[in-house]
Amino acid sequence: MAKVRCQRIGCDAMFSEDDNPDGSCTYHDAGPIFHDGMKEWSCCKKRSHDFSLFLEIPGCKTGKHTTEKPVLAKAAAAPKLPVSAPTTTTNLSSKDTCSRCRQGFFCSDHGSQARELNPKTSNASGDALGGLQAAQPPPAKKIIDINHPQICKNKGCGRTFKERDNHDTACSYHPGPAVFHDRMRGWKCCDIHVKEFDEFMSIPPCAKGWHNADPLP
Repeated sequence: MAKVRCQRIGCDAMFSEDDNPDGSCTYHDAGPIFHDGMKEWSCCKKRSHDFSLFLEIPGCKTGKHTTEKPVLAKAAAAPKLPVSAPTTTTNLSSKDTCSRCRQGFFCSDHGSQARELNPKTSNASGDALGGLQAAQPPPAKKIIDINHPQICKNKGCGRTFKERDNHDTACSYHPGPAVFHDRMRGWKCCDIHVKEFDEFMSIPPCAKGWHNADPLP
């Protein structure tokens, strides 16, 4: 039988009805919670600031694969606490303590401009650092078997591919970051925003390119 894609959140595997034993599917059975830049699965309480790492958190339930789109249990929204009017000092402090900003990722809570991970230094120290970097050997090239199955890590793709079949329109993906703001979820690259998480996961990719099993951060 032809293989189809499992519709459970957190699985996304290909399966056929004649090869679908109980326990073959690992998934999340409750929706996520987004609050103060944190993403958390309400079913298992596992969380991450980074959206890509959040989607890679393994499911906490097992069962059979299904082609029916599941209805996720509504997660209770985190209570809003009263906050004072933002000031320049508090904004800078929150950016310094935000782990996403400190890692150089896009952060919807503190604007699109992440702070520099390596601030500019004086000419003397900069020249010394440049000399040390120049002395380091270049990284070894990664050898890839063109027939070895790999999983594409581009946002919105997740398909299994072989390098021999890869080309400049093989992958459909989102080149921009995911944005979560005021209970809306969307992609910055195609400027589409929805309220429900399953609707967000169904937003079609807006760009074509090469599959990539090891994308740049």
